[in-house]
Amino acid sequence: MSIFSHPEFDHEQVLFCHDREIGLKGIIAIHSTALGPAAGGCRMHPYASADEALTDVLRLSKGMSFKNSVAGLPLGGGKSVIIADPTRADKANLLRAFSRHVQDLGGRYWTAIDVGVGPADADILAENCDYIFARASQYEAGFNPSLFTALGGFIGVKAAAKHALGRDDLAGLRVAVQGLGQTGGDLCRQLHEVGAELVVADLNEDTVREMVQRFGATAVSPDAIYAQDVDIFAPCAMGGGLNDATLPDIKAKAICGLANNQLSEPRHGAALQSRGITYVPDYVVNAGGMMGASTVIFDTPSREASNKHIHGLYDTILKILDSAKTSGRPSSDVADEMAAARIAAARS
Repeated sequence: MSIFSHPEFDHEQVLFCHDREIGLKGIIAIHSTALGPAAGGCRMHPYASADEALTDVLRLSKGMSFKNSVAGLPLGGGKSVIIADPTRADKANLLRAFSRHVQDLGGRYWTAIDVGVGPADADILAENCDYIFARASQYEAGFNPSLFTALGGFIGVKAAAKHALGRDDLAGLRVAVQGLGQTGGDLCRQLHEVGAELVVADLNEDTVREMVQRFGATAVSPDAIYAQDVDIFAPCAMGGGLNDATLPDIKAKAICGLANNQLSEPRHGAALQSRGITYVPDYVVNAGGMMGASTVIFDTPSREASNKHIHGLYDTILKILDSAKTSGRPSSDVADEMAAARIAAARS
């Protein structure tokens, strides 16, 4: 398929990055620089095909434009992917080779952590590149900037509970968390600390056992997580989980999670609305990571200021959900329009 005829292509620039000697196969997608330099993480994943990787990076980069716009950040949207298993022995060499392509863009695109690329990996990227954020060396030992994302998820669940259930506290709330990586796992911690009851699923059985032991969570199989009798469903794994096969199983009153591209297709936002399920658009609730980690690009980083900014997501989410309810439109459409309007204003 030609990039120009790809249904997800609406971008300023797409670069295919290759190093035959090292085996690098990567893609950088810059969706928009209207609001500022494009910013978004680098994902390393063993995609089944180059077409699958291209579709993912195109969708993710557009999501970053909308995420940064709704979050009020002076940043455009971009994303990158490296087609590789992140556990391979020569991972560092792949990162170094890839970072040179980012450097060649001269600050038009900044990248950071994502699935398969952690803060220590970001420091490797920074060896040959000036345009890397969310590096381990930028924070005190033991702090992972993905915790900014998890905080946004917790704030999002509070907003979803307020809108869908009329609740100001989360004690006794039943939440199903799908995906127990750094962000999903810390979301579980925060929910447990305020008295929520957890149902969890992940492909990593050791991680599931940890959640059961630490937080008294109920474990279910990954296939069964959608059908749990819970108040809120929090998808925190890979994207595309809300689709024709899974939507009929969902019993939750609201969906609010940290995964990117949760809707398999845009029409699934309307499908959720027709079933009376409150949906917090993914790129809104998971904006906490960018709000916390990206300040190094345009300001002096401050953990206190970042956390305060992330707490502001509560009002943003309620504004989107209330507007969707009043207008009778899917919340995903409302959020898209808000984001697109700010980008269009910047372009004009």
